[in-house]
Amino acid sequence: MAIDAGGTANEEGTNRRATRSLTPKAVTALSLLGLLVIWWVVAVIADSRVLPTPPAVFDAFWRDAATGELWFHLAMTLMRVFFAFVAAMVIGSAIGIALGISREANRFFDPWLILFLNIPALVVIVLAYIWFGLNEVAAIGAIAVNKIPNVVVTMREGARALDRDLTEMAEVYRFGAMKRLRHVVLPQLQPYFAAASRSGLALIWKIALVVELLGRSDGVGFQINLYFQLFDVAGILAYTLAFVAVMLLIELLIVQPLEAHATRWRRT
Repeated sequence: MAIDAGGTANEEGTNRRATRSLTPKAVTALSLLGLLVIWWVVAVIADSRVLPTPPAVFDAFWRDAATGELWFHLAMTLMRVFFAFVAAMVIGSAIGIALGISREANRFFDPWLILFLNIPALVVIVLAYIWFGLNEVAAIGAIAVNKIPNVVVTMREGARALDRDLTEMAEVYRFGAMKRLRHVVLPQLQPYFAAASRSGLALIWKIALVVELLGRSDGVGFQINLYFQLFDVAGILAYTLAFVAVMLLIELLIVQPLEAHATRWRRT
């Protein structure tokens, strides 16, 4: 019995060491592979019209990619996401910093902020199309307006957390407004800006698809609506996965490195 117990303990220790030896990338790859296998098995069991197999989705992807149609619609969506993201971050940051610095302004505009935070995104999109027409200004504006309140909240908290000692030191050394903004205020706000950017990007690209579905004649959202009407689930999944893959690349190659740079002082 002692030998069996010792053998079991050795096997468990070996399994734990093998698990620890896996790199995070290997674990991620295994997780995605497991998801792919589950998808394939369920697709084989279920009706292929409801859930196509991965090869069928890849065929739909390659069909539109080869003609260039997928890249065109993907580029149009990314263009709207980019301009809406920039507008939301610039406007939201300016308002948030102002509310965080001025108690009077925050007290006056806080009810407005609560109101805009609770307006459904669909209502904003519909009103934008009614008031401004079915054009790019309305589409990009609707996407940005849905994100601005969230940016305001995050940046307001950052402005409230500014170190008063550093502010007083800047006054003692007679820093000008721009110099104070550059060397005192913005470095302290970088982590909050990074957090707002990351959450903002995740929200904006989802809203962009709804905007395109309701009122544009191009983009990933438009194509998903088209394939929905044709009951082409493979086409829907092909465009969805292609867009998600691009957004994940942006997250890994741009957003995460910028966030790590903005919060590097926390690790020192």
